[in-house]
Amino acid sequence: MAGDTRPGTAEGGTPRQRVRGQPPPRSTSFAPCHLPGRRGQKTATWEAKTARSRRRPLQPGGGAATGAHARRRRGRGGSALPPALVPRRPPYWQLLPPLTGCGCALQFGARFSIAMSLWADKYRPGSLGRLDYHREQAAQLRNLVQCGDFPHLLVYGPSGAGKKTRIMCLLRELYGAGVEKLRIEHQSITAPSKKKIEISTIASNYHLEVNPSDAGNNDRVVIQELLKTVAQSQQLETSTQRDFKVVLLTEVDKLTKDAQHALRRTMEKYMATCRLILCCNSMSKIIGPIQSRCLAVRVPAPSIEDICHVLSNVCKKEGLTLPQELAQRLAEKSGRNLRKALLMCESCRVQQYPFTADQDIPEMDWEVYLRETANAIVSEQTPQKLLEVRGRLYELLTHCIPPEIIMKGLLTELLNNCDGQLKGEVAQMAAFYEHRLQLGSKAIYHLEAFVAKFMAIYKKFMEDGLDDMMF
Repeated sequence: MAGDTRPGTAEGGTPRQRVRGQPPPRSTSFAPCHLPGRRGQKTATWEAKTARSRRRPLQPGGGAATGAHARRRRGRGGSALPPALVPRRPPYWQLLPPLTGCGCALQFGARFSIAMSLWADKYRPGSLGRLDYHREQAAQLRNLVQCGDFPHLLVYGPSGAGKKTRIMCLLRELYGAGVEKLRIEHQSITAPSKKKIEISTIASNYHLEVNPSDAGNNDRVVIQELLKTVAQSQQLETSTQRDFKVVLLTEVDKLTKDAQHALRRTMEKYMATCRLILCCNSMSKIIGPIQSRCLAVRVPAPSIEDICHVLSNVCKKEGLTLPQELAQRLAEKSGRNLRKALLMCESCRVQQYPFTADQDIPEMDWEVYLRETANAIVSEQTPQKLLEVRGRLYELLTHCIPPEIIMKGLLTELLNNCDGQLKGEVAQMAAFYEHRLQLGSKAIYHLEAFVAKFMAIYKKFMEDGLDDMMF
């Protein structure tokens, strides 16, 4: 058997003999391989095993060279292709630099993932003891958890004050680290009109987070069905855990009146197995019966000094040096919104580093667009200009800017361009249309009505002032 040979070729194309049982000589040519993946790896491994079992060298195309194929090639005056080696799957850290660059955080586990998070999420406190401000309130919340009777909560305060952070810290105090194992669930709810409502929720084994206002006018059905489902499922180990689950409802101030009344009835019915934590910006849009059934917790906006302290700590953890003057400017420009301040600081880092005390702070695109819209309203008051402004308002709405933010931003910019005699009337008019905006479902109608009314008042004021100057 040692003398049994099979035909082969050398790298120069001259025939040679190879002894059966010996591996083929190594070659510098590699078989073309797909982007490393499980399927490509399995295919290459299977072909390599098949070729070894048949004692046939692999071709650059990845398949085994049959004897007939080799004879046909030699019959046409050619020679069989040289044997090739299938490369092993390269490690992930060799693929990262050309694919993703630097600055990526690696998480090795069941699956390979690249995680990139904003500073506002990366440095979010995970417990009540790690909060940077309002520590007296954090101590009161801890005492509330330690007592046996945990009531329904109504957490309210301005945007960016830290309401959601404190709620998640409170849940961690209640249930432990299990509340951080979150999953996204998509549920389908059938309304009485046979219409199917799709709603997305964030859940753990101990709580459920949902925004019922995403369902629009069907928020009442969503609240009733979700709370009924959660309340009917009880905890398995009540000896080591709480005997109730928590449902977190966000943006409660955007619920319809029917949904709020349904929420009031549901709170009374499932009190034994379910607790509610309601989160909103303002209590003025929530009916009295709900307010009376909850313990109200107000989270005020952080002070300028608190925001500067948080920005300095975050930059220190990132290995950056933040000038105190720039931190002060960021805190003032954010309007005491900590989330916005962190985002602006991160954008400054991308724009320029090292930081300078007088460097420009980038503005959000929608804020610049809204300012240009207000300037267009003041510059000309005609039907053509109103039509143009309507298109700009549509553009803001389609980019998911809330209509309340648009109304507030327009009012701020218009008041800056108004005479002192007009400011009171314009503010009263904005309050009227903002109230109608909450009652209606088509935001563009009320925004356009506010703009048209302002154009009429402003044009009349300018014409009267011009007449007074002439006479």
